[in-house]
Amino acid sequence: MGTHRKVGAMKIGIIGAGNIGGNLTRRLTALGHDVSVANSRGPETLTGLAEETGARPVTVGEAARDAEVVVVTVPLKAVPALPEDILDGAAPGAVVIDTGNYYPQRDGRIDAIENGLPESRWTEQQIGHPVVKAFNGTYAQDILDRGRPQGTPGRQALPVAGDDPAAKRTVRELIDELGFDTVDAGGLDESWRQQPGTPVYGNQGDVDAVVKALAEASGERTAEWRA
Repeated sequence: MGTHRKVGAMKIGIIGAGNIGGNLTRRLTALGHDVSVANSRGPETLTGLAEETGARPVTVGEAARDAEVVVVTVPLKAVPALPEDILDGAAPGAVVIDTGNYYPQRDGRIDAIENGLPESRWTEQQIGHPVVKAFNGTYAQDILDRGRPQGTPGRQALPVAGDDPAAKRTVRELIDELGFDTVDAGGLDESWRQQPGTPVYGNQGDVDAVVKALAEASGERTAEWRA
């Protein structure tokens, strides 16, 4: 990635305040970003997180307002229930990060994904906006505990998949700021390589380990894992 560039404070909307959403809220506010956070139960249930972090608790419909980056981190089964116009108020060219994973035992059977559509491609269709897939195979606790300065030997790397090079660059710079290296995992059609059941899912390795794990992914194994 060359020399490290400070991303600068961005307006970030986080939809979903579970383990990943909550810990991204903690780290991104600590880095000085302007974070709004929403969950399905309403802003009044987020006062603790808001007081802890300084993030703004909002409704799901308000989460993306003026946001330059929107993180969708809700269970896959909840994606179709998001408001249709959820991204209408986002900043022009807003980048949407999808952290989601398909777990049939939780989400119910989604035929399109069972038939081979990458999970993030399905999410993109539901929300009507391109997404960048990241953080989906990362332990939530790692976001708090394992960030290291750029250049640290063995620095943990995260795969990032997406079709828009500029959007992917924004996400990779943000992840670098959080303390992790990144690996370009290709376009969204290749994002199955980082879905549950693949070698990179839950992998805490460095760039070389992540590159190797992505290359070793097998579509058949992923289907077996789901079954």
